[in-house]
Amino acid sequence: MKAWEIAHDLFSNAEPVILTEDDQGWKSLKAVSDFYDQFTLLDWHSNVPGSGAPEKIMVAAIQALENRGCIVENGYELLEKGYKALEENKMIELIKISAELKNAFLNAKKNEESDYWKYTQYKSFEQYEQKISFDNYNFSEIDINTDNFKDQIKAAWLSQFIGAAMGTMVEGYTSENLFKKFGEINSYIREPNTYNDDITFELAFLDAFKEFGYDVTSKQIALSWIGLIPCGWSAEEIAIRNIRAGIFPPQSAEFNNPFNEWIGAQMRGAVCGMVAPGNPYLASKLAWKDGEVSHINNGILGEIFNAVMVSLSFVMKDVKEIVKSAINLIPNDSEYYSVVNFALQSCINNNSWQDALKECSEKYKKYNWIHAYPNACCEIIALYFGDGDYEKTLSIVTMCGWDADCNAGMIMPIIGIQKGMRIIPQRLIHPAFNNLITYMRGYDEIKLEDLVDDTLCYINKAKKN
Repeated sequence: MKAWEIAHDLFSNAEPVILTEDDQGWKSLKAVSDFYDQFTLLDWHSNVPGSGAPEKIMVAAIQALENRGCIVENGYELLEKGYKALEENKMIELIKISAELKNAFLNAKKNEESDYWKYTQYKSFEQYEQKISFDNYNFSEIDINTDNFKDQIKAAWLSQFIGAAMGTMVEGYTSENLFKKFGEINSYIREPNTYNDDITFELAFLDAFKEFGYDVTSKQIALSWIGLIPCGWSAEEIAIRNIRAGIFPPQSAEFNNPFNEWIGAQMRGAVCGMVAPGNPYLASKLAWKDGEVSHINNGILGEIFNAVMVSLSFVMKDVKEIVKSAINLIPNDSEYYSVVNFALQSCINNNSWQDALKECSEKYKKYNWIHAYPNACCEIIALYFGDGDYEKTLSIVTMCGWDADCNAGMIMPIIGIQKGMRIIPQRLIHPAFNNLITYMRGYDEIKLEDLVDDTLCYINKAKKN
């Protein structure tokens, strides 16, 4: 039937009814209105779930666009008006100003004087692949049907739970303020749980991977996102809204998304390395596909960086060499390379992680605490000065602050994979980690053992196809 025929049939056969006030539907519309009002308020001021750290997303959007070499015309004027409306509880005005400000984001102008444009912009995996040489990496064929490999995968997931739980408690604060409040953090400062948006997006990747394997596309990952994940934050939330509107990758990452070089892709690279053990090329390819759902350029390179490190951890035993190898697989004419190379040199030139962090924090102070750059520095600092020691690495990455849960969740699997379950201190293995609790559709709860078995099953299936 044609669309008009379906509509005409529906209209012609509709029987009139008399609805009670409760059945008329107006109350549900009011609930929808309240929901969108809350979303608007979150754009202007919010506190991060887990740690309570404050964030002003509208301010951060201008900050992110300026970092990305853009000028937001009338941005500061609209910000001032918006916060005045918020203070005076003028919701109608605030909604209008929000729309004007987002239009300003959409029409941000290129700042020709910005250093951002001095670097090469990477827009496709093919462009990345042409710049990078994988010739020095002998891709090892890992026997995935062994108890040792299963032990590595379990250690990787559990290490991610541990790192994410530890970091979630303290994300969004400076290292100095964490030390003033808690001293040196070596354990959980409250009872841990497994709520974490980083892992959520990795599960969505796995959901697409289990069906399509290594041939999975960005569109298939995007559809997994909107099927499973009700909402996100910053770049991911905007991408989800775009995908729901029928805007697929890479446009879902590009369209009016100020945050597409933030940490969102970098925070989910580990799973790409886990399903491509000992094969950094394949890990980087999967990371690009996953990354371009919500991110561009340096944001995607951040996911590649973490995916490659995790992939290499199956075959390399020296953590510092893993870091150096991953940096060498980032194009040296990209801005992301300048960041990770700076962080490595800071580690080499300083005697303590605190001094290296101070140097990096000063260098990248213009970036939001959720941006990829300062957090990549934290990862490198913790891996370098942790030097393969599980507890020391975890403590350093937590004490670095910034977006600590994303950073710990990505680097702790590296050590877990290298040394297996035996390296994880029993005191850090909390009963909460037996079951992963999420806010996802279809994955509201999954046992750790099932997640490990599923991951092994999906890798096995992908390798056979």
